[in-house]
Amino acid sequence: MGETMTTGVDSERPGAGAPGGSEAFPDDGEASRDAFEVFRDDWGIPHLRAAGTLALARAQGYVTALDRAWQLETERRRLLGTSASRLGAEAVDWDRFVRRARLADTARRCFGRLAPETAAWVGAYVDGVNDGLVEGASRAPEFAAVGLAPGRWEPWTPLGVWLSTHILFAGFPTKIWREEVAHRLGEDRMTLFATDGPGTAGSNGWLLSGARTASGAPLLAGDPHRFIEAPGVYQQIRLACPEFDVVGLAVPGVPGIAHFGHTGGVAWAITNAMADYQDLYREQLRRTPDGGVEALGPDGWYRAHAHTETIEVAGAAPETVEVIETDRGPVIIGGPDSDSDGDSGGGPDGDSGGGPGGDASAAGLSVSLRHPPRVTGELGFDVLPALLRARTVDDLDTALDRWVEPVNVVLAADTAGGTLHRVAGHVPVRPDLNRLRVVPAEDPAYAWREGEAAPLPRTGAAGSGGIAVMANERGLAAPLGVEFAPPHRARRIRELLGARTDWSPAAMAAVHTDTRLASSRPLLSLLARAPGLGPAARRLRDRLLRWDRHMDADSTDATLYARLRTDVVHRLAGHPALKGVTGADDPWRSAAYPALFRPWLAAVPRIGYALESLLTVGPLPYEDRLAVVAASAEAVAAAAGETPPDPWGELHRLSPWQALPDPVPDAEARPGLAGDHDCVLSTSGVPGVTDLFARGPAARYVWDLARREDSRWVVPFGASGVPGTAHHRDQTPLWARGALVPVVTDWDLLHPTNRHPEENPAMTASEAATAGPAVPALRAAVHEQKVEGFGTVRLVPVDPSADADLLHGWVTEERARFWGMGDRTREQVREIYEFVGSLPTHHAYLALRDGVPAALFQTYEPDADPVGECYDVRPGDFGIHLLIAPAEGAGAVKGYTDALLTAFIGFVFRDPARLRVVVEPDARNGKALARMARAGFELGPEIVKPEKTARLAFLTREAALRLA
Repeated sequence: MGETMTTGVDSERPGAGAPGGSEAFPDDGEASRDAFEVFRDDWGIPHLRAAGTLALARAQGYVTALDRAWQLETERRRLLGTSASRLGAEAVDWDRFVRRARLADTARRCFGRLAPETAAWVGAYVDGVNDGLVEGASRAPEFAAVGLAPGRWEPWTPLGVWLSTHILFAGFPTKIWREEVAHRLGEDRMTLFATDGPGTAGSNGWLLSGARTASGAPLLAGDPHRFIEAPGVYQQIRLACPEFDVVGLAVPGVPGIAHFGHTGGVAWAITNAMADYQDLYREQLRRTPDGGVEALGPDGWYRAHAHTETIEVAGAAPETVEVIETDRGPVIIGGPDSDSDGDSGGGPDGDSGGGPGGDASAAGLSVSLRHPPRVTGELGFDVLPALLRARTVDDLDTALDRWVEPVNVVLAADTAGGTLHRVAGHVPVRPDLNRLRVVPAEDPAYAWREGEAAPLPRTGAAGSGGIAVMANERGLAAPLGVEFAPPHRARRIRELLGARTDWSPAAMAAVHTDTRLASSRPLLSLLARAPGLGPAARRLRDRLLRWDRHMDADSTDATLYARLRTDVVHRLAGHPALKGVTGADDPWRSAAYPALFRPWLAAVPRIGYALESLLTVGPLPYEDRLAVVAASAEAVAAAAGETPPDPWGELHRLSPWQALPDPVPDAEARPGLAGDHDCVLSTSGVPGVTDLFARGPAARYVWDLARREDSRWVVPFGASGVPGTAHHRDQTPLWARGALVPVVTDWDLLHPTNRHPEENPAMTASEAATAGPAVPALRAAVHEQKVEGFGTVRLVPVDPSADADLLHGWVTEERARFWGMGDRTREQVREIYEFVGSLPTHHAYLALRDGVPAALFQTYEPDADPVGECYDVRPGDFGIHLLIAPAEGAGAVKGYTDALLTAFIGFVFRDPARLRVVVEPDARNGKALARMARAGFELGPEIVKPEKTARLAFLTREAALRLA
């Protein structure tokens, strides 16, 4: 696997320049079929090329493990519910949820139903991940920081990553919020706060037909708005083999390109359809005498599945979770015993309250989750290879008929001018009330219609005027959902696109970065009519009414508006009309629900997101709304008099999620941006809570159907997930200002590499073909040995140039003073090891423990070394030098050096001609001498060398075998 292949293609078609593909992809057996090439562009973005689809899938997994090892380990643990074992108590809530929801079991189930060829394809990706994880982990400092080694991926792990990434995408906790609103404010108020809530993800996408572009061919562009994570949730990548050549945004941990891609013939993009396809059922549960669990269904009580699992928690005691599954689905809230913390529920009689209007706040609430993959065993992964092979919108349309989760709106266009606008996914057929709230499990009226799915809306045209837009609004997917995003983004995009007919990829940045905030209108209209304002408040009013309503980063007016909005939100939260869900009665305070769901249950964010409707048609009388805005204007004006507003971009900064946050936040990774929740540039804070934003453009793209090489893309950080590397955050400045980088498709403009994003981009193809791997773990080992309880030790030759920094760092430390090179420069160290490497009698090796450099190991023939002049050399003597690396974990592993010595001795004595090992530590190095004695060496005389006085020690083959 991973052998260097022929380069020198002269176009973007894989295999060009090699008639029949025979030169680029020689058919010489299994080694060729597994081989692949890795190229990088100037941004470190991987372009992969292989002889077949399985080799290419393996390449994708391998490169992802090199670039994103920590991210992959984070996702694997999130799927399994084992994050808390390393990240501590803050991860327990998530671990408990995914275990109770049985996501890993669902992933296994779905993998078992894959078509054999898809299963093999996914398996090849997983093989690549496992091949690259050890080396990727050696480069990612997070592993050392938490004392963690990467875990092995199973064939079904990518399906689990997809599930855990999207399980909250449809926002099912909003149904709990509506139950609380109905119970506290009345049934007629259930949808009072209906709007794009804090748990949903929003995106923009738009399609222009050739009639509106400079090239005469379609353009497809947009930006998925999701919670921004570091490393990013999307991976720019190119996948090429004789069957297809696709560029796009992959999800790390998942093979292929699911959401945003360009095959050369057809391009596609998605947004969240805002469909409702997950249901919550109020369960009645009871404990049986033997400790089991029974649930009440339409046909009476029956035995439910139940077992317990243990969550290990770093720095705290383990926690036990009971996993229960009824005929509806896994129980994610409550259980048969306890009535607090949402972790179990139901009293001895299991009564949790009546029908849909039952008391959702009652003690003992138990709720199960029903969602399509758990019910059908289908996740839609068979679609992914078909997307890569698509050439037309018809191909794409046919493939998407099998899409399952999440439910998306799709836009697509092909080079023949064909366009597509449709919904893709699985929406079950069931009563409308299921979409709104928690429904009773025992009532058959709320059951899903077995084997049925709702029809999915579609249209084949680009839309009126050659423009199609998808921005989570109540549009094409309206029959499938309950709550949608306000229409402002969609309207603004149409307005901008309709202004010209000569659009080009470069011009799309003006749409991506538009900051007009149309949702400010209701608040500013009330401000214009607010009565009795004092002088300062009137000046504030006049200033904001003159404001252009753009949330620009350098705008202090935008900051004043945000201050006013925040104050209004808090005053509304204190109004008697909303008292039932605010203050001490805020549902997020309820112990009936797991803490994980609190963001969906908090009143102040709900008020902030629904502010536009609450100020227009809400429960407050018009006079009360005017009074609230007037009071807020007075307060904000007074504060502005004391503290003038900073520009919006100083306050509105990115706050990305990280599994292991930086000890000191990096300002470069937290830029201040323009935009706001309802802008096209939807950088969404939480109105009334914080101006920082965690949701925003997780990527931007422009797919050109005239010339794919004119396409553009960008991500918030970079191609590499490894801190400190060249491409870790090199795209952040571009992303922050709305710029895009080119999609390079000409192989001659790419840089052949040894697979790492930070390698020298100036390497030529011929150099790449002859250069050895710069990373030690990729080098061929002269010896490999598994040491029980320690790991696998591999000895690989030192590369003086590639390893100069590493070796110089080791030999110049104070702890290495006996090595005698403490005053040498990096260049001198390189020259010394180049000299050693030139000698047939002397060799230098790096010892790798599970892929991580652990020691410098040198060997020599004593009769060809100055030491041979200091004692009587016997036939079969073999000299060694050993320098243990300053590895962070070395001192924490008992017997670290002894374990390495075991491997070194195994290497030496595998040659029967070697009869005795000779070492010569500095006579002053008491620790080394004691270690040699413990290992079975016999101490010899002191000898005087020009650079030191040394003490000889010897280990015979017989002694080594006895010790073994």
